[in-house]
Amino acid sequence: MFVSEEEILLSSDFIKNGFVKKKAEDIKSLDFIKSQLENIVLSYEGFKNTKNIDLENIHDHISPENLNDFRLYCINQISRNNNLRFSYYKVFKKFTDLLIGNELAMQKKLNLSIQLPNDNSSLLTIHADTWSGDSPFETVCWLPMVDCRKSMCMFILPAYNYKFFEERYSELKNKNSNDILESLKDKLIWIEINYGEVMVFNQNLPHGNIVNSEENTRWSFNCRFKSIFTPYKDKKLGEFFEPITLKATSKVGLNYKFPS
Repeated sequence: MFVSEEEILLSSDFIKNGFVKKKAEDIKSLDFIKSQLENIVLSYEGFKNTKNIDLENIHDHISPENLNDFRLYCINQISRNNNLRFSYYKVFKKFTDLLIGNELAMQKKLNLSIQLPNDNSSLLTIHADTWSGDSPFETVCWLPMVDCRKSMCMFILPAYNYKFFEERYSELKNKNSNDILESLKDKLIWIEINYGEVMVFNQNLPHGNIVNSEENTRWSFNCRFKSIFTPYKDKKLGEFFEPITLKATSKVGLNYKFPS
């Protein structure tokens, strides 16, 4: 294989563990994303007279009852700012190039997660994205906006423990999520990650989060990338994904018609 040693090592970690966590290399783009998010928060009706905001302490201003409206407002504002998606791509470019390829389809909208302390309304219980119709060729690029520790972390069943799940799938497939989580809890790992780090993970593996019992609010983005010419399932190209790095030869080939 004609690949660099760096790609071999990164790919080996991704295949073995199911994720890679690294320091962000494009800090300028990362800080731009955070500054834009803070500006969006400050533009929310309840913050218009506030000059500065601390994302980790947003729970001092937003209650669980108001969280959904607040999150939807933030998501709508984020979707209007295409510079955010471009900056997100730049933050992850090195890792998407090495792990996915250089002809990419990117999710059309960034996903934003906000977990207030002791709020059970924002749980993403144990699941694998393929269970609900995602293509196994999709990869999630996950970006924390704050330091995530203890119960603020996401958990994942690492790839080296996936066989344990496969062997028990027939008995677990009709169980509820709490039973599945209990059955796998000793095989899961919890990924602590700080602002300034990035993570790319295999969304085919069971993963999720629990109630945030820390004193700070957890903020994170996630976005799916895939190679353009890999198979799609429920999330289609043009509907959920859009091409972002299609090369000239591919454009020529896609537009070619044999003369009649």
